[in-house]
Amino acid sequence: MKKVLLFLISLLLPISIFASENTIMVDDSLASNAKSAILIEATTGEILFEKNSHEKLAPASMTKIMSMLVIIEAIEKGVINWDDKITISENASKMGGSQILLEAGEVMTVSDLFKGVAVASGNDAVVALAEATYGTVSEFVNEMNKKAKELGLKDSNFKNPHGLDEANHYSSAYDMSVIAKELIKHEEVLKYTSIYEDYLRKGTDKEFWLVNTNKLVRFYNGADGLKTGYTDTAGYCLTATAKKDNVRLIAVAMNEPSSSTRNAEISSLLDYGFAKITVYNIAKKDTVIKKEVIDKAANDYALIVPMYDVNIVKPKGTKLGKITYELKLKKIEAPIKKGTIIGNLKIKENNKVINEIPVTVKEDITKTNIISLYFKNIKDIITGNIIF
Repeated sequence: MKKVLLFLISLLLPISIFASENTIMVDDSLASNAKSAILIEATTGEILFEKNSHEKLAPASMTKIMSMLVIIEAIEKGVINWDDKITISENASKMGGSQILLEAGEVMTVSDLFKGVAVASGNDAVVALAEATYGTVSEFVNEMNKKAKELGLKDSNFKNPHGLDEANHYSSAYDMSVIAKELIKHEEVLKYTSIYEDYLRKGTDKEFWLVNTNKLVRFYNGADGLKTGYTDTAGYCLTATAKKDNVRLIAVAMNEPSSSTRNAEISSLLDYGFAKITVYNIAKKDTVIKKEVIDKAANDYALIVPMYDVNIVKPKGTKLGKITYELKLKKIEAPIKKGTIIGNLKIKENNKVINEIPVTVKEDITKTNIISLYFKNIKDIITGNIIF
């Protein structure tokens, strides 16, 4: 009876979200030294490997993945701009841990501060950006936790934007992978996280040499981000992303015993993923899937597009089945901003739903007025779109 029980338990150990006929067998040696780890395909979020992935642990400076996400969304909303000059506060200048040696009263651009976060993991830089975007660090942290809820994360609670150990500050490998997946949708981020070395204040007597704490950016083919972390409590951590051909992966390892072990095990996870899967692109994010007439719109119709690329992940050597779609739109009327979710697209393989993604409009849809409505009706009469 005991042997039967052990056999049944062993069936649950290889973890994959592929259908049973496509299951990839997982090597038990992967991330053997990590307390927690995960490997996902970056566009679909499909889990290729996981180990204690929902265990709540100290994330150290991987916290800055969420911080960078909140910051870049604030930039895209126009709260701050890349070229804005930020005056460094006393509070930011006094941050311990990894720094870019900011001084109170010093002025630095948002772009250079972001570089200081992405490359050198500057605690002082992330605090300066937190204050610039939301006024205070506490308000910024509130936004971090709000974003975590929006992403449906259940293993994270942030108490600061930098990741220094603090009571009730935690995350998980799974949550970190989801945050990373969201962050790299903003392609501007990878321009910073892929930098291996650079300078701040170049040409001055306070020139500061930046060297990326993520050595995989230099030594692993295709790696272009994201963030390392270390504290006594957290151990050595890393969330990394790499792309080869059309396949992008995200790997996370938490509480590793050393930086060299961390880097080696993340590299092995990435090698495993690239060797095992194929990603089929079904549609690009700007592919028009339907023309839709919108109530009260000045435009004749709206072009409906996926919010992001429609991809399907399969084990290598596995062919796609018959792909069909089912589009469901909300009841909508103008105005509609590009990026607003207006419905969802179900992707089916052999009549089975395998993915569901949000859809939006390809360009802004403006609201009609009396004059434009008059000329639109005249046009419809002339072209035969209205029959009396």
